[in-house]
Amino acid sequence: MPYAPTTYAPTISTATKLLVTLSTTCMLALTMNASHAIQVYKSIGSHSEVKYSQHAPKNGKNIEVIEFRSDGRQTNTGQLAGKTETNQNNNTQNAEDQRVAQLEARIRDQEANANAQRCQSLRNNLTNLNVGGRIYEMDASGKRQYLDGREIELKRERVQQAISQYCNGSTT
Repeated sequence: MPYAPTTYAPTISTATKLLVTLSTTCMLALTMNASHAIQVYKSIGSHSEVKYSQHAPKNGKNIEVIEFRSDGRQTNTGQLAGKTETNQNNNTQNAEDQRVAQLEARIRDQEANANAQRCQSLRNNLTNLNVGGRIYEMDASGKRQYLDGREIELKRERVQQAISQYCNGSTT
């Protein structure tokens, strides 16, 4: 009986082709199944109603992306739209912290300027009280009320105390 390799060759070739095709189909099905997640956008509408959509809303608040796997379970629950990485969330917090720090620094500068102006005004008043001569204050009706020596001395003590309190104790 002669050996006929040509009779088995088409059978092997067809089996190989079938196996390769089946393997390729399985690989494609697995990759499509794993990467095929459904995204649903959850947002709050303009009238505070909760909305779900497969398209990103244009004017919703608190947009949250919910991804469902092909088996119906959620993947990565709780992700906010546009903030899928923790680094992005930290950058937002860092920017907010920087903004708060800048505002606090501005408030401190304004308080320091107001305190410097208060100190200068108190020092000017003390200088006027120390010069001597006739010193007066205006009453509610706009008339001058001249101070006697005892009243001038009391005012001088009060201004000196205020300088000690607001100007770090330095006097001029």
